[in-house]
Amino acid sequence: MMFALPALVALPFFGGLAAWLSDLRGPARTPWLVSLVTLALQALLLVDLSATTFGPGWRAHFAAPWVSMLGIDIRFDMDGVSLVLLWLNLLIAIPTVLLCTRHVRDRPGLYQFLLLATIAGVNGVFLSTDMFLFFCFWELMLLPLFGVLLIWGHADRARVTLKFFLFTQGSGLLMLLSILALAVINAHDTGVLTFNYFVLAQVAGHSFLAPTIMLGFLIAFAVKMPMLPFHVWQPDTYAESPTAASVLLAGILSKTGAYGMIRFVAQMFPSATAQIAPLMIALGVIGILYCAWLAVAQDDVKRVIAYSSISHLGYIVLGVFSGTRVGTEGAVIQMVAHGLSTGALFIIAGFVEERTGTRDMRRLGGLWPAMPQFSAFAMFFTAASLGLPGIGNFVGEFMTLLGAWQISHVATFLAAFGAVLSSVYALTMMKRIFYGPAVIEGSQPLGAPSTPHLAVLGVATVLLLVLGFYPQPVLDLSTPGSLHPQSLSLAEEPAR
Repeated sequence: MMFALPALVALPFFGGLAAWLSDLRGPARTPWLVSLVTLALQALLLVDLSATTFGPGWRAHFAAPWVSMLGIDIRFDMDGVSLVLLWLNLLIAIPTVLLCTRHVRDRPGLYQFLLLATIAGVNGVFLSTDMFLFFCFWELMLLPLFGVLLIWGHADRARVTLKFFLFTQGSGLLMLLSILALAVINAHDTGVLTFNYFVLAQVAGHSFLAPTIMLGFLIAFAVKMPMLPFHVWQPDTYAESPTAASVLLAGILSKTGAYGMIRFVAQMFPSATAQIAPLMIALGVIGILYCAWLAVAQDDVKRVIAYSSISHLGYIVLGVFSGTRVGTEGAVIQMVAHGLSTGALFIIAGFVEERTGTRDMRRLGGLWPAMPQFSAFAMFFTAASLGLPGIGNFVGEFMTLLGAWQISHVATFLAAFGAVLSSVYALTMMKRIFYGPAVIEGSQPLGAPSTPHLAVLGVATVLLLVLGFYPQPVLDLSTPGSLHPQSLSLAEEPAR
């Protein structure tokens, strides 16, 4: 149990490395099988952690010295929010690995390694409570994804990857400066150099530089989500990425930004967050409406989903900066529901492109008779993106709006109007792709979806319905752990 948390980070990385090495001499499917076994072992670890750690607050802990001279430790802590997002990361990872054998013929071992290395980095982000270690994972989770985009992306991948790199690395530098500022202030006040999250959080709570330092974190997380006006890298990146990268970006990497806003902005800088909350809520509402309107104007399926994704992430911003418990819990529910539904929509878009050779809705139409089961799943996830009652997205959006209502009635009304625009682009997309006359001649060559495709979409459907009808288990985990851990084992410093 003690080493379960570092194992969640090490296992995907070394499993990916094994998949890459197995590609050198083994059969073509060996890397794929190694990756699936790796994810199965990660699932067992999460089941064990979920079954053996109970109660509110922090549920598991690991600490060991790393660079003692600089006060840097390998420190992992897991609360309910971390546990929920670790499960989401696994649920997003499985289809990216399971469905990639069909379209990745070139260097499949390297492809699997890069995917699993990204997953390992994301796990590290959700667990790290040494802030230097957090920054390392924040940067490391992106490097493998750059490789996936550059090697397996579409025609304009070089330009898009450069834009993605500049935005994410530039904002990451701001976060590093904020981390160093907190460490230096603490060292000046106490004479102890440390990057311990719980120690630096106390510094952030009373320093007169808190508003300035907070901006470094906030911009980094806003870019990663992304939220308006830092979203300009996202549509191009999603459109030019291979399906697996699009699913990872929309399903889980955007949630690292939302997680950071909860853990490193709202919790660490409560006073500064309250001061900036009206602006952030305004930007969240503008993002909901503006990006929904942009989605209506798109002809590329992936771009419709990309802009709709930014729009729905605006509800998370409302929940986090409402400063209310119901808003924060709604933000966590929305993270899970958005990850599952948007990931599924990108899988559907990738399948349509694979079978028809296009993502242009002007060249699509009438696919329902050729693929009725697949089309029915598309209809369900489109309904999920609308926030239809009974589906997890509705619970998340309703709770974030309830939290925002306590801050601004006007902002809540405007954000709720975003559901109207959502219905326009979502139902238009369904109509143009699956209904009407067949634009692509002949339905037989399209073929039926594979069993793994249907299984993945089926599981996502069940999870969204369960989350919609019975969200209580996730709500019970959605309150972040305290900045003052009750357990001495969580508060203690590793031996030096």
